[in-house]
Amino acid sequence: MIRKILPHPYLTLTLTIVWLLLANAYTLNSLVFAILVGLVIPWLTAPYWPARPRIGNPVKILEYILVVIWDIIVANITVAKIVLFMPNSKLHPAWVSVPLDLVEPEAITVLAGTITMTPGTLTAELAADGHSLLVHCLHAPDADAVRDEIKTRYEARLKEIFE
Repeated sequence: MIRKILPHPYLTLTLTIVWLLLANAYTLNSLVFAILVGLVIPWLTAPYWPARPRIGNPVKILEYILVVIWDIIVANITVAKIVLFMPNSKLHPAWVSVPLDLVEPEAITVLAGTITMTPGTLTAELAADGHSLLVHCLHAPDADAVRDEIKTRYEARLKEIFE
């Protein structure tokens, strides 16, 4: 019964919170509409999600979000320093291939989005076999260190969440 009303509880919660943030008005009307949006959209789209990903511990999700927010803040400062103070001759842009241990498409999508959201890096391509990401880095004197950091900082956490 609960699965019929809430086919995707995390999506319902996310849509409700996002609607309230976008509305920028915390009234009873905006709360009621946010809950309606959070209930109706997952209910309407449920038939298009035949195989839902298994999501693990919500504490790990919160930890991952906090790590990503922190990394975005630090990367913004780093990129600002690079743009403002580093001469082009000392800049080392690089393409980095990140082999994936993740198999869930949703987990790979979250990883690719996380890399792209972090200033200074961009996910350019997922290999045809789905076993590696091609990432462009604004400044990466050591491409192996960038690859290792992505695997340990993001991919390992996503494996705990999705697998």
